[in-house]
Amino acid sequence: MMDGYASWLREKTSLREIGEWVEITTPLLDRHNDHLQIYVQRENGHFVLTDDGYTLQDLEQSGCRLDSPKRQELLRVTLNGFGVQQRDSSLEIRATEESFPLKKHSLLQAMLGVNDLFYLASPHTASLFYEDVVSWMSANEIRFVEQVKFTGKSGYDHMFEFVIPRSKKCPERIVRPINRPDKGAVMDMMFAWHDTRETRPPDARAYALLNDTDQLVKAEVTDAFLNYDVKPVKWSERDAVREELLA
Repeated sequence: MMDGYASWLREKTSLREIGEWVEITTPLLDRHNDHLQIYVQRENGHFVLTDDGYTLQDLEQSGCRLDSPKRQELLRVTLNGFGVQQRDSSLEIRATEESFPLKKHSLLQAMLGVNDLFYLASPHTASLFYEDVVSWMSANEIRFVEQVKFTGKSGYDHMFEFVIPRSKKCPERIVRPINRPDKGAVMDMMFAWHDTRETRPPDARAYALLNDTDQLVKAEVTDAFLNYDVKPVKWSERDAVREELLA
């Protein structure tokens, strides 16, 4: 699967020179189902990678303003998790030739993470899925650590929203809430889980909490997770795994 994923990335990535910059079009999709694009320029012996302002400007144009302290903090935490900086309206990261693959991956992951902040826009604010998951786990006294970063065997870092430590009854459990259970989310979760799995305890488990509040979760999504040893849990059926997560 790892070889197939790497081949897919390589075959579906295209490059185009624009003056002193190179435009990289990737197969990863944003919420509009548009391919993510980043721009790279060599500068003083290293590389500058940027989204050229697309991510934050798209949020603004979609009615999601990040001007409140809480939203600014969410943005800061998201970017810091991937080592990405905000320069004016652009998301930016710097790399050497050796670190270029990792930094490129980090910028793309940050773009996807910030892109999901769209669901802070009205009328989504009242039902921010991440906060719903935190409230449910806290109300049920499920202990967890938020925003944990693991390094996979590829050398890439992967951020998992919740990790439930090992107990006497259950092994370590990794939980990712997925607000939009689509093909892109499935691919991202499966790659992150399989890339980090060998670095975690052998009996560790992974759960995908799928938001089905206002959308139907397709069978192909749940089947894909099951095929790669990730337990899919529809949000409407979350109480079915409460004891597993509480133990």
